[in-house]
Amino acid sequence: MRRILALLFISVFLVECSTVPITGRKRLNFVSDAQILPMSFQQYDGFLKENKSKIITNTSQAKELKTIGKNIAAAVDRFMRANGMQAEANSYKWEFNLINDPTINAWCMPGGKVVFYTGIMPICANTDGVAAVMGHEVAHAFAKHGQERMSSAQIQQLGGVAVAIGTQNNKNAQLWNMAYGVGSSLGMLKFSRTHETEADKLGLVFMIMAGYRGEEAVNVWVRMSENAKKSGRKAPPEFLSTHPHNQTRIVDLRNYLPEATRLAAKFNQQTAAPRK
Repeated sequence: MRRILALLFISVFLVECSTVPITGRKRLNFVSDAQILPMSFQQYDGFLKENKSKIITNTSQAKELKTIGKNIAAAVDRFMRANGMQAEANSYKWEFNLINDPTINAWCMPGGKVVFYTGIMPICANTDGVAAVMGHEVAHAFAKHGQERMSSAQIQQLGGVAVAIGTQNNKNAQLWNMAYGVGSSLGMLKFSRTHETEADKLGLVFMIMAGYRGEEAVNVWVRMSENAKKSGRKAPPEFLSTHPHNQTRIVDLRNYLPEATRLAAKFNQQTAAPRK
């Protein structure tokens, strides 16, 4: 079993690690854009077809959403092109849609395919609030969190196979498998929280780059927390959650706001590209 796990460990670290721009976090990713983007675009098109009757296009809210999305996408595009990421910038096919659905949610698929549900708009509350959520979702695509999660899932599956093979003749095989299953699941939850925290930080930088008020990112999570209290929803312990607690996000965003403002101002001065 040790030999199998050692080989797995070595194979993981032989894969080239890359660094997430701005945050500097090392990420392990062996799923290429060429692999994931066609699937992402296909799934997004499928989602829109399935929800065709729910797509809102001609309201002021839908138009504002698209404008904010385009502004933040333009800021991200400027950043990528200014930092030698032209190929990645060219691969994005930005699209922003508002769906008539009371669910409090928004998401962005790899390649820049964004959906907001009407349920999250009262939480956004205003233009800068929409920009805060938009920046966060776009940041997931920018940091390639989808590709990274796919990579980690593949490693998790390989690790499970290795443990199963290595414990076939072991009296404690069931215990080992249970320990691996629980341990890896909690590890994946923490991995997801890391992505959420990173998207909060990157999104804050991007929305400020695009000319929006970063302070509103904090207020979005204050409103999210208030909404949760009113609805009586109880959050699970943070270590068992895929997302950081609302209060954790509020504190982290407040603490990071000065740095995000500094980074955004520095970049805008260097590129001299004001918001349209």
